[in-house]
Amino acid sequence: MSHHQRAMAFDYGTRQIGVAVGQTLTGSAEPLANLRARDGIPDWEQIGKLIKEWKPDILIVGLPLNMDGSDSEMSTRASKFARRLEGRFQLPAQCIDERLSTFEAKQQLRDQRRTPGSYRDNPVDSLAAALLLETWLASQPKENS
Repeated sequence: MSHHQRAMAFDYGTRQIGVAVGQTLTGSAEPLANLRARDGIPDWEQIGKLIKEWKPDILIVGLPLNMDGSDSEMSTRASKFARRLEGRFQLPAQCIDERLSTFEAKQQLRDQRRTPGSYRDNPVDSLAAALLLETWLASQPKENS
């Protein structure tokens, strides 16, 4: 019996939250949306609509740890966000280390010849969410088909 999971990932930030979706079947993820947040508080209704539309089995939240692996103020807030997601939408939420995902997302945009000024309308946060989701997907056990 194989159970393929659809996952939704969040790159948590105080002003924007990037969202991406992916699945264990293909191991790939795609950027979905950048949601506005006010001091880290998202529009829960927007998140609810995305969850209703994509029907994920699990929610993944990037944990922005300090480079030495210790908690940061943002990782504490991201953990709290994950617990709220879990409680609000009755779905398992898992936090994963995302120390380099935003950096990597900006690097990818740079490689695509995007200018730093265009990041505002670029999906850097949703791209970071897709990168952290791909990291999570790659860590999942492979199923025999």
